[in-house]
Amino acid sequence: MSAEFISVSFPNASNDLNPIPDAPVDPRFLERYARALDDYGFNYTLIPYSSSSFDPFTLGATVLAHTKHIKIIVALRPNTVYPTVAAKSLATLDQLSGGRVVVHFIAGGSDEEQAREGDFLNKEERYERQEEYIRILRLAWMSKEPFDFDGKYYQFKQFRSAVRPTSGLIPISVGGSSDAAYRIGGSLGDIFGLWGEPLAETKQQIERIYAEAAKAGRTDRPRIWVTFRPIVAETDELAWEKAHRVLDQLNENRQKGLARAPLNAARPANVGSQRLLDIAARGDVHDRALWYPTVTATNAGGATTALVGSPRTIADSILDYIDLGCDLISIRGYDNYNDAVDYGRYILPLVREGIREREEANKKKSAA
Repeated sequence: MSAEFISVSFPNASNDLNPIPDAPVDPRFLERYARALDDYGFNYTLIPYSSSSFDPFTLGATVLAHTKHIKIIVALRPNTVYPTVAAKSLATLDQLSGGRVVVHFIAGGSDEEQAREGDFLNKEERYERQEEYIRILRLAWMSKEPFDFDGKYYQFKQFRSAVRPTSGLIPISVGGSSDAAYRIGGSLGDIFGLWGEPLAETKQQIERIYAEAAKAGRTDRPRIWVTFRPIVAETDELAWEKAHRVLDQLNENRQKGLARAPLNAARPANVGSQRLLDIAARGDVHDRALWYPTVTATNAGGATTALVGSPRTIADSILDYIDLGCDLISIRGYDNYNDAVDYGRYILPLVREGIREREEANKKKSAA
């Protein structure tokens, strides 16, 4: 049994509670944040992407330059960078960092968001393109000889890259909750990313991913990445008081037009957000401490499910998911820097202690 922790890197002090519209990069903040993640034992940090955001390759290089251990997960939309160029860019970062790069693919859940950068393919076509893209990256990293590619979305002749990843390949992550996402991620992904759903629904998704991997003839399976937004305080009671303050602030920001989703936003088009909203309609709290009002307050704008409680409660909740088969745990908060520090101090050690206890118990059972 093992688990690794993922955070998200932010280029400035803007966050969901105190948004700063169009804030510029703050190099000192980014460096301080990255070093805190490294010092507190996070294993990965996601460098996110949207049509209006900063370049993830540049931010990722900056994070790597100021850290020693943490790996970056570069979010990549296939419509933004030609695959042969991305293969070299990612491999260059990987060599510079000694093998600390992962790439996470975003097929695109919103037609409107994709259109902002000139991408007018429908959802099924976006996943088809993503499949070609992943195959090209792996060919570029593995092929010693020039090769041609004649696909529906990419065609080129006699490409060869002299820029190889440190360990031969760079791990590829895929996310989503649609049939196409399960198919592509199950058949080709090293990692599959899920948003925080209740244990029963998460188990169903994992089984679906594994089934697609088996259908593709794989002898291995993608690692499962699940994401939460923990709201932690010294006791459960204080954490719930804090959670309602967070919720009030999210709703107030949305009323003021400072949230990513305006008040009149339509129901999201992507399946993952629709699933979150449907679960939210069934109740506020699921399992130990999975809280869904933050989903409705943000119109399920990405990873929005909270875990609420003391460090012990949140650690036990995370261990439930690890027991289920999730071994990559993404946790980021609403007050980005301070929450990351709290997680590193109080939650990561408890989860790792719980894993050690489980391993010792398993050893005793095996020896009996």
